[in-house]
Amino acid sequence: MHPTLNIAVKAARRAGSIINRASLQLDQVSVQAKSPNDFVTEVDQAAEAAIIEVLREAYPEHGILAEESGASAETGDSEYQWIIDPIDGTTNFIHGFPQYAISIALTKNGALEQGVVYDVTRNELFTATKGRGAFLNDRRIRVSKRVRLNESLIGTGFPFREFDHVDAYLAMFKDLTQRTAGIRRPGAASLDLAYVACGRLDGFWEMGLQPWDIAAGALLIQEAGGLVSDLAGEGTYMETGNVVAGSPKIFGQILPIIQAHRTAALRA
Repeated sequence: MHPTLNIAVKAARRAGSIINRASLQLDQVSVQAKSPNDFVTEVDQAAEAAIIEVLREAYPEHGILAEESGASAETGDSEYQWIIDPIDGTTNFIHGFPQYAISIALTKNGALEQGVVYDVTRNELFTATKGRGAFLNDRRIRVSKRVRLNESLIGTGFPFREFDHVDAYLAMFKDLTQRTAGIRRPGAASLDLAYVACGRLDGFWEMGLQPWDIAAGALLIQEAGGLVSDLAGEGTYMETGNVVAGSPKIFGQILPIIQAHRTAALRA
């Protein structure tokens, strides 16, 4: 395992211990609303602090972009940046719905280098290093081999931060529901992307995400042989927050459908 990936795994496991302990006493967890449908708990903050402590100890010169604490002052001075989501799926967590994960990624000059998505409830550790493949608990993973859209299971996430494009999204949802074997919306984008990487989902799309929702999962998919883009088929998904991903065959079939409804929305 690459040294920086090893540190990311160490950080994820330390945060996972905090989250698992707290999950046993959810009635005592303090919850605050950051914005409509977007929550933070003291557990998010404690887990993020634990992750940052581990990363800082090993790489004090690296920049950090974290969901709860934002960008560190060092971010502009280092070619390396850690991108952290301590609990992706906080709403699931506070309801005891076991679909949430820790997401940690490392970029070098903006390019993804390392990725970890840790499902603490199932003890499933997804890892990837650029050019070295993707793994689930040390077992090599690949995207699915399905080639027909009508046999495919697709993941998604409903827009919950901004509703400006909800009509376009619903049109995409309706179209793809009729063309696929099913649509799933579990509520944690990093895990959805990890599931694409290991073949549990054949594709995925969502709008309005943040870099910490996407970074680690995107690298997992790329290293597992899949494709990731924004809604225009370009590589700016980290900037736009709009993501389409999948195995090459399925990606090539869902992207035009999504683009058609996106184009119609832009013309409206």
